[in-house]
Amino acid sequence: MTEAKLTPMMVQYLAMKERYPDAFLFFRLGDFYEMFNEDALEASKILEITLTSRNKNADNPTPMCGVPYHSAKEYIKRLIEAGHKVAICEQVEDPKQVKGMVRREVVRVITPGTLMDDDAIPMKENNYLAVIYFKASVYTIGFVDVSTGDIRLTSTSDWNQCVNEIQSMRPTEMLVSSKFYKQMLLQLKQLVSTHFSVHEITDAGPYNWQLDDASTDESSTLDLLFDYLLSVQKQAIHHMKPVQRYEMSHFLQMNQYAKMQLELTRSLRTQRKKGSLLWLIDKTRTAMGGRLLQQWLEKPLLSASELASRHDRVEQLMNCYFERVDLMSILDCVYDLERLVTKVSLGTANARDIDNLRTSLQQIPRINQLLKTINDQNILSENVFETLPVFEELLSKIDEVLSEEPPISTTEGNIIRTGYNTQLDQYRDALHNGQQWLAQLQQRERELTGLKTLKVSYNKVFGYYIEISRLQATTFNDDRYIRKQTLSNAERFITDELKELETIILGAQENAVNLEYQLFVELRQFVSQYVSALQALAVRVAELDVLCNFASLSEEEGYTRAELTMTPHSFYLEDSRHPAVEKLIGKSSFVPNDLLITPEESLLLLTGPNMSGKSTYMRQVAFCVILNQIGCFIPAKKAILPLVDRIFTRIGSSDDIASGQSTFMVEMMETNFALKEATPNSLLLFDEIGRGTATFDGMALAEAILYYIAHHVKAATIFSTHYHELTELEDKIPVLRNIHVGATEQKGEVVFLHKIIEGPADKSYGIHVAKLAGLPQPLIEQSRDILEELERNAKWLREPNNQQLNLFDLPKEVEVTEHPVLRQLAELDVNQMTPLQALQIVSELQQLL
Repeated sequence: MTEAKLTPMMVQYLAMKERYPDAFLFFRLGDFYEMFNEDALEASKILEITLTSRNKNADNPTPMCGVPYHSAKEYIKRLIEAGHKVAICEQVEDPKQVKGMVRREVVRVITPGTLMDDDAIPMKENNYLAVIYFKASVYTIGFVDVSTGDIRLTSTSDWNQCVNEIQSMRPTEMLVSSKFYKQMLLQLKQLVSTHFSVHEITDAGPYNWQLDDASTDESSTLDLLFDYLLSVQKQAIHHMKPVQRYEMSHFLQMNQYAKMQLELTRSLRTQRKKGSLLWLIDKTRTAMGGRLLQQWLEKPLLSASELASRHDRVEQLMNCYFERVDLMSILDCVYDLERLVTKVSLGTANARDIDNLRTSLQQIPRINQLLKTINDQNILSENVFETLPVFEELLSKIDEVLSEEPPISTTEGNIIRTGYNTQLDQYRDALHNGQQWLAQLQQRERELTGLKTLKVSYNKVFGYYIEISRLQATTFNDDRYIRKQTLSNAERFITDELKELETIILGAQENAVNLEYQLFVELRQFVSQYVSALQALAVRVAELDVLCNFASLSEEEGYTRAELTMTPHSFYLEDSRHPAVEKLIGKSSFVPNDLLITPEESLLLLTGPNMSGKSTYMRQVAFCVILNQIGCFIPAKKAILPLVDRIFTRIGSSDDIASGQSTFMVEMMETNFALKEATPNSLLLFDEIGRGTATFDGMALAEAILYYIAHHVKAATIFSTHYHELTELEDKIPVLRNIHVGATEQKGEVVFLHKIIEGPADKSYGIHVAKLAGLPQPLIEQSRDILEELERNAKWLREPNNQQLNLFDLPKEVEVTEHPVLRQLAELDVNQMTPLQALQIVSELQQLL
């Protein structure tokens, strides 16, 4: 279709689409949002809606599809979840006041990171938009949740740490400057599964962000963020909280592999919250509390004083059972203050939202009364609960203006309380009396005409009318009646008296709706003066909710408060449990276990059969450390724990198919990362390192790693292995101690005790496990025969006069020391190589041979 043949509407559409080429343009036409051309073709597939066209008889019809205005939220949500943007184009002029084409403008661009609809965002999860700014080898990273007003900012010169932090926060959208180094952006896209938006600052500001002593890089990062937000929100953003600057080193750090393997916030199998540690411990009563709990779990504390404060308050709440139960019951009545305040600030809050705010504020005096009672009973410490602000003036104003049960719509009426505005009361009186007038008119006309079925009715098209049946109308004759509409079974009329009543009633109705909306907007603007104070209240309510949750969880599950020690490598757990497994199989079936790590014996070598519980034991140790450092009590009878700065895990096996890396390569890369990054205050949990390669290779690697940990890393470590030969290292590595998972044989069958016992395991019981799995009996018997032969050969090899055959049978006349391969091997500095570099060098040496 040439431009000359385009209709004015399509000219307007195409001009708007040119400004927003990367978004689906929802173009408002009457009661529908319409899409055309490529937008229509793609959206019809994603949304599974009918694709039609304009100008069907033309040579090239224009593809077209649409969604109803009143149900557009669900369609927008589906497009956003698919990683797209949606530009909302509305009529910005009243069609009644304009001749010709109504002007339209994009009033908002909805993106994955700026989505704010309640139905589209999980209630207890943040929806982060991340921004990254790179300059002079420093990565400045910001995270904003537009729905709550939270802004966080950090920086690092370590690319891996930068990526890990982004992966940890799981933003739904990633914002980068168009000047960002392209190669680095491509790497980021490969590592972070999210929607990317490239943006360049188009306005010099000033922007409404609050951060004291902001550096140049921080200012540039925040300017980029706010410029983008203004470009999509199309209005000033006043609800953002002061920027929270944080250092990653101030919190217990875990890389993405560790968090995945420990299933802290997501199930490894489903990638959903259900099945994770967060799902298990989250019994918070408010949406704000749920989000704060996840933030704490992602960033456990390293401050002993702050941690002691949390523990003290949890213990206070545990000691005040009845007050705590009442508190949690009251918190059930507190709505999501953070997101309510955002709606108020952006002018999108409806009457029901303000009513929910009122309900929430009404709970504060009762909460304060309970907090005072708890403080009066406090004998533990000075960490008492401060009472919350009560917002008497705001609550009084809402009560004065807003009706008791307002509707959701701001244009239906019945929002404003009777008695608040004299003019509105007069309109309402006219409406109320108008109904009486109409009823009296109907009764009077029935008497005058003798038509008992005559009725006075109303519709939006014709207004008020008098209706009589078609049969009665054939003989009806009254000069006062003017025919207005003929139907198949009825006739409709008007009279001068009815027209006069209609003017009074409809005028009052329209004026009442307009005035109510005006009064409601004034109330919303009044509430917006309290945005910062209400946000501060939300933070304190959320913290109280999480602490109540910890106290309730600890009491119900028999958790205990850990004693904090400042001595590294000092771990003591008595009867510790795995919270998830215990919940799954029941307390009576779960076998608790002790843990003892000391500065003198900081490296535990854990042996035992498959399925005996080694991985469970290692995970429960990690959970105890993490729960302790978020302020919760832990699943143990008694505990003494230090502050752990980092946790590294290698539990289970996985390929990285996307980057072409095998299980063994991933294992070595994770191990390498842990050995480089760990400190003496870290915790290493290694399960079956070296099993992905040949037996002797794997054993050699495992032994070398144990030596390296003992002499260089010096971190507290639990090293699980099937290589029983490694247990002999207890005599060679002073800090190493053998422990094993108990198992016994009864009548030829293995029985797992699931109990950690001092010393090495005597057998692996692998064939017994295969038997439990149901493998054929002949296969099991042959396996035993093969095992006996292998064990005999292994004993022969360990005899002094016997040696393992050389990989290459070299002729005697060759001087081995002069071979170029051996010379290169002798010159290699293995400690300075990554696993990938080592594999590359091995490949080159093979070529030389």
